[in-house]
Amino acid sequence: METIGLVPANRWNNLAIEALHDEAAFDELYEHFFPKIYNLIYVRVKNAATADDIVSDTFVKMTQNLASFYPEKASFATWLSRIAMRTLTDYYRWQSHRQNVEWDDVFSPAIEEKDSPEGRFLAQEGRSELLLALDKLSEREQHIIQLKFWGEMSNKEIAETLDMTASNVGVILHRAMGQLKKILGRE
Repeated sequence: METIGLVPANRWNNLAIEALHDEAAFDELYEHFFPKIYNLIYVRVKNAATADDIVSDTFVKMTQNLASFYPEKASFATWLSRIAMRTLTDYYRWQSHRQNVEWDDVFSPAIEEKDSPEGRFLAQEGRSELLLALDKLSEREQHIIQLKFWGEMSNKEIAETLDMTASNVGVILHRAMGQLKKILGRE
């Protein structure tokens, strides 16, 4: 059985169906998936205000279309990720050009900072090094890595989101991680 985190995907699918009529179920879905969707979007747009707007639009669309969610077609995580990716695509279409914004000191809300100044400095340096290395990968490789690690999606969910096979996702992910190791001098 496919799991999202430590909770079976069926749990989220059932909760999504319940959320049509149960505010508590909706709140639980929102609380669980908000950080995942936020991280997915933030890592693409590299701007907190823009990410906030896109994530907000994503959850509005989720609310408006929840009645059209069918667990037989895809898991709720995949369905919601597709909405997020389409909303992001709409944002880029709307933009006249893609902004090249420097990443702020705080990279991701999912990453905890160390308490000491030295720990914060080392964590920041590591994030900067990783981001520079990620920029050297192809757009598709970056996207798959972002979905895997920031979106916390399985290869199957990534495959469904990107209309690929899970084995193709695995191969691309393996090669991209190998490239990252080489770029970072860890191989």
